[in-house]
Amino acid sequence: MRTLVADAFDTNVVLYLLSSDAAKANRAAQLLERGGTISVQVLNEFTAVAVRKFGMKISEIRELLATVRQSCEVTPLDVTTHEQALELAERYRMSIYDALIVAAALRADCTTLWTEDLHHGRKFQRLTIRNPFIG
Repeated sequence: MRTLVADAFDTNVVLYLLSSDAAKANRAAQLLERGGTISVQVLNEFTAVAVRKFGMKISEIRELLATVRQSCEVTPLDVTTHEQALELAERYRMSIYDALIVAAALRADCTTLWTEDLHHGRKFQRLTIRNPFIG
């Protein structure tokens, strides 16, 4: 039987590592240092935002994400994850991008998804959404 990985992280939590809000940046770093899982979708979204909004170079992004990957297991995207995401998007009327992150967390047997983008306390099967900046 597979061991449960407690925490999964959404893109917005990883992006807070770049924030000028020291409290949020520190909270994101603290959570990520504990370890967990992130999906390839998160890596892709982080890269797009880091280039577009922060003007980062790919070499800088690669270096930062290498540090994140030292603490976190990366969950790949595959057709099964995609199909599960389509079901989640349709059932819960959520974006395919959010659904891909939820589906990847479920496939990795996570119990918590840290994100600001979904409703705090919401459950998707055994996965509970938690906003890292509440409380």
